[in-house]
Amino acid sequence: MVDKIIESIPNISNLGGAAQKVENTGAGQDFSSFMKDATRNSIETLKSGEDMSMKGVTGNADLNDVVSAINSAESTLQLVTTIRDKMIQAYQEVMRMPI
Repeated sequence: MVDKIIESIPNISNLGGAAQKVENTGAGQDFSSFMKDATRNSIETLKSGEDMSMKGVTGNADLNDVVSAINSAESTLQLVTTIRDKMIQAYQEVMRMPI
C-alpha cells in the first residue's frame, strides 16, 4: 500500500503548476481503483496480523514474526483511520461550499 502511495507522489507534485488536460491524466490509475486496491491490501495485512497472532497464541509461530505482523497491522489500521477521517473532513468541506 505504501508503494502505491509513493507511486502517486510524482502525479501529485505536478498539480502545483498549470491545470493539466484531462487526456493527460488518463494514463494513471483512477482514484476509485486506487482506493479499492489500498483497501484490499489493508484488509489482507490486518488478516495476516490476526492469523499470526492466533498462531502465536497456540505456539506455532516465532515471537518475532508475531510482533512484526501485529505492528504492521497496527500501523495499517492507524493509516486507514487517518485516511477515513481526512475523507470525511473533505466531504464535509465540499458540502459547506456555496452553490
